[in-house]
Amino acid sequence: MSIVINTLLEWLTESNVGKIERVLWISSSGKDIVTIEINNPKALPKWQKLIDIEEAIKFGFILILQSDPYARNISLFIPISSKYQDYRDKAWSIIASIIEMDDGKAFIPSLRGSLISEVSQRTGCSKKTIYKYLRSYWQGGQTKNALLPSFERCGGKGLEHQSSERKRGRPRKLSLTTQRPIGVNVNEEIREKFRRGIKLFYLNRKEATLTSAFQLTLEKFFHCGYTSHNGVLVPVLPPIDELPTLAQFRYWYFKERSISHEICTRKGERRFNLDYRAVTGNSTKMAFGPGSIYQIDATIGDVYLVSSLDRSRIIGRPVIYFIIDVFSRLITGFSVSLEGPSFLGAMLALENATADKVSFCTTYGITITDFDWPSHHLPEAILADRGELEGYNADNLVNSLNIKVSNTPPYRADWKGIIERHFHTCNEKMIRWIPGAVQKPHDRGDKDYRLDAVLDLHQFRKLMIICILDHNKNHRMDWYQMDEFMITDHVEPYPIELWKWGIQNRNGYLRTLSPEIVRLNLLPTATASVTPKGIYFQSKYYTCAKATEQQWFVKARVSGRWKIKIAFDPRNLDNIYLHDDTDKQLITLHLIDSNQTFKSRDWYETTDYFELKNIEKHVAQTDLIQSQAEFHATIESIVKEASEQTSQYKTPNNHHRVNSIRENRRTERDYERSTEYWDLEESLPQESASNLSTFETCEYIAPPKQIEKLRKLRSKKLEL
Repeated sequence: MSIVINTLLEWLTESNVGKIERVLWISSSGKDIVTIEINNPKALPKWQKLIDIEEAIKFGFILILQSDPYARNISLFIPISSKYQDYRDKAWSIIASIIEMDDGKAFIPSLRGSLISEVSQRTGCSKKTIYKYLRSYWQGGQTKNALLPSFERCGGKGLEHQSSERKRGRPRKLSLTTQRPIGVNVNEEIREKFRRGIKLFYLNRKEATLTSAFQLTLEKFFHCGYTSHNGVLVPVLPPIDELPTLAQFRYWYFKERSISHEICTRKGERRFNLDYRAVTGNSTKMAFGPGSIYQIDATIGDVYLVSSLDRSRIIGRPVIYFIIDVFSRLITGFSVSLEGPSFLGAMLALENATADKVSFCTTYGITITDFDWPSHHLPEAILADRGELEGYNADNLVNSLNIKVSNTPPYRADWKGIIERHFHTCNEKMIRWIPGAVQKPHDRGDKDYRLDAVLDLHQFRKLMIICILDHNKNHRMDWYQMDEFMITDHVEPYPIELWKWGIQNRNGYLRTLSPEIVRLNLLPTATASVTPKGIYFQSKYYTCAKATEQQWFVKARVSGRWKIKIAFDPRNLDNIYLHDDTDKQLITLHLIDSNQTFKSRDWYETTDYFELKNIEKHVAQTDLIQSQAEFHATIESIVKEASEQTSQYKTPNNHHRVNSIRENRRTERDYERSTEYWDLEESLPQESASNLSTFETCEYIAPPKQIEKLRKLRSKKLEL
């Protein structure tokens, strides 16, 4: 396994027992690395030679850890409170200038001290606190969320203080002279007035200042009445010590501020897209090595697929996501689903980019080695389309996995020309020759190409894997601009060759996180139910060792079902994942034996199957209701007819009717015997009837009874 940023190294020598180091930085030459001890509260970055580390790994002195104990607290299951976010963002604003230094300047002791002193003078933050923030960031996996505090050890986890009579915060200067607290505590009522004032007087095209917006907010929402002045109604404000301050107004505004929303409302969305949106420019020129920039985009495949559960059903065209490393043009990940272009589809592709490709291909019956598809890393940045990676989802991606997200501006498809070109190549090379492919032009009267569909989602993904492997290995790019170092090393312009060369010479951009952490943050989440039959999700039942040990299903039968949060992979529902709050990890849930029919099936296909079954059930229910109506109507008609006939023959002597039941029964039975008997001669063909007549004229000899046989045997014995 290659050493990349965030790799955890555990020393196994006697002098370094329990010592675990995290790789923070790798020089562009690939000769030097910087590490830090993650379990040392006073640790600082340390320079080491990469060759020494590789030798130690080779001889068994160092073990590369697969799980990251510090990264387990990174989760999207539990929302981060505003207090946590404020603490994190404040810490990040202080150390960001140091972290974003180029060429590893923050790791050079002689430069780091001066950088920290400069930040301390600029921000007013002590050097000790700055070291604390840097150490938390480096030891915690170099993500923004590593700066989150451990508030769970303190009272009132993430909760805001409730208002009371006692004035909170820094006392005003006037209160020091009057010996009494002056001012008000900001409660939820005042905060709501702040929000309304900001919306009315600040978040508009007039571009007012916060100071003027505060004054207008006081006049609008904090007055105690009006007075007339020259015929004009003037709001009367309470004394200053009974009003909130500008500092409080400003504090709560910045606490709840959304920068993108602010710019859009004050300057317009178009101006925001043109002048304020973060973009990377020409992505090709900015890619210095593997993992520095990934491009991601989606397209609708020009082919129709069928359902694996019912191959007579056509399920439409798949949505294909590709992730390509800009430096090498290596396809690092992909996804094929029925999910429209969305954040979910993009995250499935990104999760695949970080997955071990050997085991991934094995699930599709394809055997490869690590050298055939070597990418399983997180990038430094992603260049995406405008829709999928915007807003809240992108913020979580940045904060949890430390991936910079850049979105292309409107009408600038050329910014993702690399991946757009690959879509065209993939279509021309493979998709257009598949049965069910879209045929253009399609003349009127031609055969419907949709009826030719034969591939299901699983088979199409298998074809995509083969196409990707071929691209990475055999796609020669003679137009690729080689630098002098590549020319000197005689690098061939194939994606996999460029990737391998970049790993050896420019691998400072790739990072790793444990697979469960990546899945925890990228896979979609949902709610499942614990029932007596198992953990119910999407019409299927799952189980796990924890549920069995703790008798979840027995408890559900006794006390009723309850909800749990899970993560799932829409491409395969063989397993879903339970977030364990105790251990901060994912627990795998697997299908119970009775649901093995849906093993290795796609989530979209199984969902579609159950929806179809529900439709069929609904239709059947409609038919049942109609048949029941016909049934009841027929019965009612027969009963009505019988009632009318019986009413004509009823006698007033009810006693006689009851007492004559036995006699009437005998009479009715004799009548039935005389009218309902079988006439075999009439029912049989003529030849059979004649044979029956002949049979009737023959003398009948009854078979001997059992008692007669016994008597004969007894007489024979006596004779002997």
